[in-house]
Amino acid sequence: MDIDALDVSRLLGRQSVKAASPGAVQYLMGSVVLITGAGGSIGSELALQVAAQRPKKLLLLGHGENSIFSIDMIVRERFPELAVESIIADIQDRNQMNEVFRLHQPELVFHAAAHKHVPLMEKNPLAAILNNVWGTRNVAEISMQYGVKKFIFISTDKAVYPANVMGATKRVSEMIIQQLSENSQTQFAVVRFGNVLESRGSVIPIFKKQLAEGGPLTVSHPDMVRYFMSIPEAVHLVLQAGALSKGGEIFILDMGEPVNVLELAKALIRLAGLEPERDIPITFIGIRPGEKVKESLTYDEEIVSPSSHPNISVIIPKPLNTERLLQDLEQLENLLPRQSDAVMAVLERIIANGQQDSPLGMIGSE
Repeated sequence: MDIDALDVSRLLGRQSVKAASPGAVQYLMGSVVLITGAGGSIGSELALQVAAQRPKKLLLLGHGENSIFSIDMIVRERFPELAVESIIADIQDRNQMNEVFRLHQPELVFHAAAHKHVPLMEKNPLAAILNNVWGTRNVAEISMQYGVKKFIFISTDKAVYPANVMGATKRVSEMIIQQLSENSQTQFAVVRFGNVLESRGSVIPIFKKQLAEGGPLTVSHPDMVRYFMSIPEAVHLVLQAGALSKGGEIFILDMGEPVNVLELAKALIRLAGLEPERDIPITFIGIRPGEKVKESLTYDEEIVSPSSHPNISVIIPKPLNTERLLQDLEQLENLLPRQSDAVMAVLERIIANGQQDSPLGMIGSE
């Protein structure tokens, strides 16, 4: 059995979301498109789906040379007529980002660059803050400065009542995007979704490796559930949300019902023609630092409305206290790059101030 060849999309328990019609993503045609984090799981799929819409130029930006080299080769092989520029740069370096925008003048930006691994970021909170918060702020502010038409920020369900540093940094980034959208010609939007099947470091690749080794498959908690969609589905809907955006929205993708991770492990074993427990054991290892048993795509006070796309809903965020947010961000900046309890306190305060008196899922708590 070729474990890598297993069609894991069958594990979703629902029909896959179909690709957007060509007309829905026509805004990409003839545009200069920048993708940050272009070597990642979402970024590389974005690169391929954007390339298929014949942009004027595709800019692939990332910090890791190997992943950017890999997606560059794939895009050039599949779309030999496309103008492609691969850029090794750090979104945390504002001067570098400014030079990228000055040289290439992107018109559309998909910001997928992020540190995303929850337990790892619990141990490295400073790296998460510098990359996810300040990197996002750099790219977003420079996009506005250079007159980018649309800026789409890839967020996560972990930004909702965040119980970990990664989720907290993504929530603060959502607030930064919302604040910038209030007085900008750039159409800023957030797309928030859950776990993506087979993204690097996620549960399916881990399960596949464990399955190939004969088990056991390791599950944190028997009641743990997650929202899942495939990488192509997620990117189809990100591009569609870009078409729908008029500025200032949070889009959430219809991910079906949450999936029990234990049942997902059993289903993968059966997909390989084996029987759970008899052929492949499953063991429980306990909840890891920063993990929650259940995730949510929305805050209680967020009002969710349908969009013109059946698989996308839209949230118009409540107004921020912009002055307080900017003061808190300034204080956070002054505390960095030293790692301290004060840094975490400011991060939690920013999130609490943005939640309009709803209960706070404190960082680091269940």
